[in-house]
Amino acid sequence: MLVGVPSEIKNNEARVGLIPSSVQELVHHGHRVMVQSGAGLGAGLTDEDYMAAGAEIVDGPERIFAEAEMVVKVKEPQAQERKRLRPGQVLFTYLHLAPDPEQTRDLMESGAVCIAYETVTSPSGALPLLTPMSEVAGRLAPQVGAHALEKAQGGRGILLGGVPGVPAASAVILGGGVSGTHAAAIAIGMGARVTVVDRSPDALKRLANQFGSAISTVYSTHAAITELVREADLLIGAVLIPGAAAPKLVSRAMIGTMKKGAVVVDIAIDQGGCFETSHATTHSNPTFVVDGVVHYCVANMPGAVPRTSTFALNNATLPYVLALANKGWRTALSEDQHLLAGLNVCDGRITCLPVADAQGLDYTPAQDMIANGH
Repeated sequence: MLVGVPSEIKNNEARVGLIPSSVQELVHHGHRVMVQSGAGLGAGLTDEDYMAAGAEIVDGPERIFAEAEMVVKVKEPQAQERKRLRPGQVLFTYLHLAPDPEQTRDLMESGAVCIAYETVTSPSGALPLLTPMSEVAGRLAPQVGAHALEKAQGGRGILLGGVPGVPAASAVILGGGVSGTHAAAIAIGMGARVTVVDRSPDALKRLANQFGSAISTVYSTHAAITELVREADLLIGAVLIPGAAAPKLVSRAMIGTMKKGAVVVDIAIDQGGCFETSHATTHSNPTFVVDGVVHYCVANMPGAVPRTSTFALNNATLPYVLALANKGWRTALSEDQHLLAGLNVCDGRITCLPVADAQGLDYTPAQDMIANGH
């Protein structure tokens, strides 16, 4: 199979779909890999690194989209990239379609086979291709939140961990999944007073066992969130419903009760955000203020640390890339129900139920697309 890796063009996105060792593995299995010149530079990977691994370096994205049987990316295709997709071509990347009807429509019109990292499952019910970026985003959240709390950034002017004789900041984390757990670990390490909210008793038990008395755990109710939001210096939204739009757990009225200069970090912004006041921002302009509260809502948070993120992502995606290349998408998906769960759009049809529900579109089970030979 001819596999193509274009440069990412989303604002300040320096990750890359394949690293040289992944290219080498594909070449070892008899495939060809075409990489856009400069695609890896943001992650410290040169064209020479890719050529040494056996890749063909091409200028611009045109040949990649025109010739590659499978395009491997990191972020969802931007409008100009979506126009280049063609029927039957496999696109393997993050899509986050539920809150993005424009992208959904373009992918349906393209006729491409669009497989989303974030909805591929594992036998345990986890999301193995979302997990590494959830880990990165979770670990970044207290770091960017602490920076936003600085006075020069519009924050309250307080140090997350405090100092002897001065209390530490209150960090409230909504969601005790992968992102929330990693956010808690870093916030604890920075010395904050950490509270994690979740509606799963099992998650709360796991967090309590993992962190002991270093955190407080609270069962999620509207009343509990209302009270905790009011007292938080740093509020981190880390809730996820796989493939679906994030639930709006914090209303604008609740944001209005927060201290002036408090900070909210919405890790769920890729799925529409879990704060009513959230809208996506970029690394070049990461924050905005609503009712005196600083909002950090960068939609590709792991892009801030592209080298770490790229290598972590490839560790997770490579087995699936190899399966798709070695077997072809139809066989690979028919033999692996967990990879099949990643199929979001195929031959103009929506094959991910949460996306169809979020946008009021017709749903075709992914299995039907395989069985019917589409």
